[in-house]
Amino acid sequence: MTETSDPDSTPPTEVSEGESTLTVIIAFVANALIAIAKTVAALLTGSASMVAEAAHSWADTGNEIFLLIAEKRGAKPRDQNHPRGYGRETYVWSMFAAVGLFTAGAVVSVLHGVQQIGATEESPDYLLNYAVLAVAFVLEGTSFRQALKQARGGAARFELHPLTFISQTSNTTLRAVFLEDFAALIGLILAAIAVALHEITGAAVWDALGSIAVGLLLAVVAIFLINRNREFLVGQSASPTLRAKTLASLLEHPEIERITYLHLEFVGPMKYFVVAAVDLVGNDDESHLAVRLRRLESEIEQHDAIEDIVLTLSTPSEPSLTLPGSSPSDRGSDGS
Repeated sequence: MTETSDPDSTPPTEVSEGESTLTVIIAFVANALIAIAKTVAALLTGSASMVAEAAHSWADTGNEIFLLIAEKRGAKPRDQNHPRGYGRETYVWSMFAAVGLFTAGAVVSVLHGVQQIGATEESPDYLLNYAVLAVAFVLEGTSFRQALKQARGGAARFELHPLTFISQTSNTTLRAVFLEDFAALIGLILAAIAVALHEITGAAVWDALGSIAVGLLLAVVAIFLINRNREFLVGQSASPTLRAKTLASLLEHPEIERITYLHLEFVGPMKYFVVAAVDLVGNDDESHLAVRLRRLESEIEQHDAIEDIVLTLSTPSEPSLTLPGSSPSDRGSDGS
């Protein structure tokens, strides 16, 4: 893409790779500490809700390892065997993390809760449960704060609400950490309510129901993450806004007269594969046009967001693509 002082004239990057890695590392450390604390509390108290919370945190800790692998493998530069880079590996490893959240977190929590319904147990150490849940809330909040900061930064680039950005972003590791931390905070509240109801009523069924509630929450988050990774793996196209920005950037290039076809597809976080049919300025013969197209492709691929671009020639009869609010006459409607 051509360099310009206007940041909106080229496809905007969402967040830096380094920032995503930092977010995952913070989440890993926080979840590991929380998992240890919850496990100790679960063993000492026998609380079903605490067992569910421990399973949740261990699942999250393992997931962060998958996400770190995703960040590392997805950042490998493209080569001859992978001309569009390794970005899709990010979605593969993030898919593993989402499946792990579903199996090791959601399924274990629900099954344990179901097994504990109707079971008799001694009164647990409520104070210990509350203390561990409070510490876990602080640690999870620290991790979530970093993910929220990153989400807000990316959302501001696209003028979106942070939750909308998290749903749409191509940065799957950020989405995973954000939603897992958010679910963890909600899960801690559910667990605290379940423990409190157990203490107030003396009925252990509330603890079991708390475990089931945490498991169902994790299942919803895991299924959403699995589906989003699936969509990016099979070929997620760019949004109309990003497509318009890319079209505007290409039309600003002095060698491009008009564009009749444009396709953008994500091949990794903040990385795009672009196919465009263009009409170049001038009337060179076929051999010179081929050279100009290859040179133009190499130039556009210098932009950080463009992993690979394929340019073809437009035919004179194809209508020109136009920006919202413009007309074909602004850039010419035929191949002349």
